Amino acid sequence: QVQLVESGGGLVQAGGSLRLSCAASLPTFRNAAMAWFRRAPRKAREFVSAVNWNGGNTVYADSVKGRFTISRDNSEKTVYLQMNSLKPEDTAVYYCAASRVPHASVASTDFNSWGQGTQVTVSS
Repeated sequence: QVQLVESGGGLVQAGGSLRLSCAASLPTFRNAAMAWFRRAPRKAREFVSAVNWNGGNTVYADSVKGRFTISRDNSEKTVYLQMNSLKPEDTAVYYCAASRVPHASVASTDFNSWGQGTQVTVSS
């Protein structure tokens, strides 16, 4: 059974930083693209960032480009999201997702395993 467990969320002031982690018990982790999505209160889930199977290609939503960095450690089966210069509008539940394909994708339909989410709250 695939498990994705996120950690690292919390409360931070605007301008601060957080680092999210996602530990995956996914046998095919090395071959799977990984991504972060988020859902803000009263909003639909949205794509944040994705990384391909070997970490060589990354994709970011325009809203986080230049502030967030996605990375992965295949030996540890973990994906990270470094979030800097946080804004109140970044407040959301952040979800880790594993793809059924190796290339980085922005489409949630390409992802077939999801974590339970970790809350990120940015105060102004």
